[in-house]
Amino acid sequence: MNGANDWNSQGKLNSISKYPTALITKIFENVSEGIMITDKDKKIEMVNPAFEFVTGYKREEVIGKTPAVLQSGVHELNFYLEMWQKIRQDGIWQGEIWNRRKTGDVYPEWLTIIGVTNDKGEVTNYCGIFTDLSERKIVENELEKRLLTDSLTEVSNRFAYIERMDGLLESTSTISHSVQHAVYFLDLDRFKQINDTLGHAVGDTILVEVAKRIKTLLKNKDIIARYGGDEFIITLTNVKNVKEAAKFAEQIIGIIEKPLDINGQNVFISTSVGVSMYPVDGETTEQLIHCADKAMTYSKKNGLNGYSFYFKELQTDSQRVLLLDSELRKAIKNREFDLHFQPKISVENEQIQGIEALVRWNNEQLGFVSPAEFIPYAEETGLIIPLSEVIIEKACEAVIEMQQHGRKLPIAINISSIHFKQQNFLESIQAILERYNMSANNFEIEVTERTVMNSANETISKLVRLKKMGFKISIDDFGTGYSSLSYLVRFPLDCLKIDRSFIQHIASLDEKQAVVDAIIQMSHRLKMKVVAEGVEQAQQVDILRKMNCDIIQGYYYSKPLPLNELIEFMEYWEIEHQGRN
Repeated sequence: MNGANDWNSQGKLNSISKYPTALITKIFENVSEGIMITDKDKKIEMVNPAFEFVTGYKREEVIGKTPAVLQSGVHELNFYLEMWQKIRQDGIWQGEIWNRRKTGDVYPEWLTIIGVTNDKGEVTNYCGIFTDLSERKIVENELEKRLLTDSLTEVSNRFAYIERMDGLLESTSTISHSVQHAVYFLDLDRFKQINDTLGHAVGDTILVEVAKRIKTLLKNKDIIARYGGDEFIITLTNVKNVKEAAKFAEQIIGIIEKPLDINGQNVFISTSVGVSMYPVDGETTEQLIHCADKAMTYSKKNGLNGYSFYFKELQTDSQRVLLLDSELRKAIKNREFDLHFQPKISVENEQIQGIEALVRWNNEQLGFVSPAEFIPYAEETGLIIPLSEVIIEKACEAVIEMQQHGRKLPIAINISSIHFKQQNFLESIQAILERYNMSANNFEIEVTERTVMNSANETISKLVRLKKMGFKISIDDFGTGYSSLSYLVRFPLDCLKIDRSFIQHIASLDEKQAVVDAIIQMSHRLKMKVVAEGVEQAQQVDILRKMNCDIIQGYYYSKPLPLNELIEFMEYWEIEHQGRN
């Protein structure tokens, strides 16, 4: 770890160590890494459930003992002497080490030990965070063995499907008489809503059950695969005619819409299906999948829980993509985008703490194009990089205009992971700031949880440099990725934004409320502010206020506004809240 990393990890863990063991347990109880905290004499004071799971030792069996209870005998004395010498010298050590479980099994782990000091620089505690590498190796071996199988549903994955389809079509082409196959592309309706409402565990249960039900309809030569998150693809081989293909689509819809018993509660799901026929709609796997996918999209647009066959007019979607590409390139070149700004309101004093910039695009030929359409396309094509630079330039211009009206608020800018990972990312931002004679402290950089989880060392370096430039750093959409204490304590974060999917249900689902409460407490212990986004109801505001959430953003206070309307809103807000605080 470099110097910035050492400072960041140790500094934040120092702040955690000042709090009672019970509080640390509450924060750490769901962390996947094993954690052990000792006093200055290396006597164990606290371990988390992951420690117990990995080592086999219960908490009461190790409290008061030293970490030597885990020693495997693999390492010689010099190994441990050098390790503790480095901790005394640098405050941190990390590396691979072999330890022994209670059962006697020896296993490898990746261990980080950090010396925790008080204000006088005296060591008060040591904190060890470790990951069981043997489990990772088991997972890697299992993944290698199951290269062509979807691990959740036990059906083929997309790679296996394509391989089997290629083989089927090759053998079919040698048959003298005419043979037809039907390809079905399935997308479960409102599956994201199910995940957000009932949780990912229930979502996984549903996917497994869907796969089981579909398999009951198939013959030996038919093919089923999980093609994506909630997408399945099926090939019905050697169908007699379109009527038989349509009957099978109806069977799929019928068997999936039967209620599922989830923890004693009936859950109803449905699916939209697209159908393509070999050889009429295509003679290759790629063509048949493409046509079935287009038909599924058409089916979903025209009412859920139905099916559609592919027809030639669906090619108009492809024409739109071509038009979108050419118009997007022109728009980037001519800077034909607008920024709208959504205020972020302090819970404590109801003052506007900042604003988030959101891009909008109106096009002469395409009309209003949703960011949900052109942002993903820009990321797929790499156009997101010049588009992001245009957005940053527009944000600089907004700062200048606000200053002319006597206003100064930090503007939060969303940064795509693709743009963030570019080697010249920092240099390009610096160049824009210099061009506008603009200070970085006018802005807040928002990156997603998934962005910071990848390439950790490189990410930390970039985030530290951004902080040194003067930017504030926020994690956006927190809770939708793979949350890990190890990155929260390592990264120089100012703010954490709780994803709207948690906020939407805090008034009706206790588990969502508990998660939000835990995130807020954890963030405050790590000296981070918390923003709740997507707040739309007074009841949500009341709950968040009781949880000591710092900042609220959402339609409850204001939709995203053009800059001139934002300035008017700010004036109105000041008048309305003058003297209240």
